Amino acid sequence: MSKVICVYSSSSWAIDPVYFDAATALGREIAAKGHLFLFGGGLTGLMGACARSVHQHHGHVIGIIPAALNVKGIVYDRCDELVVTKGLRERKAAMDERSDAFIALPGGYGTLEEILEIITLKQLQYHNKPVAILNINHFYDNLLEQFETIIAQQFAKTECQELYFVTGDISSALDYIDSYEPPVFAPRWLTAVED
Repeated sequence: MSKVICVYSSSSWAIDPVYFDAATALGREIAAKGHLFLFGGGLTGLMGACARSVHQHHGHVIGIIPAALNVKGIVYDRCDELVVTKGLRERKAAMDERSDAFIALPGGYGTLEEILEIITLKQLQYHNKPVAILNINHFYDNLLEQFETIIAQQFAKTECQELYFVTGDISSALDYIDSYEPPVFAPRWLTAVED
């Protein structure tokens, strides 16, 4: 069964080629599995590389971009479907609503903000969709260490680690999405960390 997979990633051209290799491979695998690729609509960096790879492998690309960024040289104008929103908040809401799953490739502040928000929304039970973090080249090691500190110091429960799946392997991330079964949490799991 095909799914709409939202991919968060960098728009930078200046990063190590290993990340472009991963974005290209992810696009290829999404298309090969018959899934639809949804992203922030950008032409540059990993965003554009992943979108181009999906198209090169005969996949379907959905871009969602705020009006201010819908300009030549910034927008990936070959999208099979391009949704233009008023601003960034509306863009994220549209991405969340239209997606069946989420994958974070490495990225900057925007990517971190997006992946943390989608994990938080899952924690608060606004959705129960699969979330995968692609830890390419150990990019997310420090963030994952911070997650462990949050749990160790009881700012969140141990069960919060079930909100997301971490891997450095693209096939494993897509297998996780394909076989995903939503976790069931106790009614009070969001409160009273010591319980």
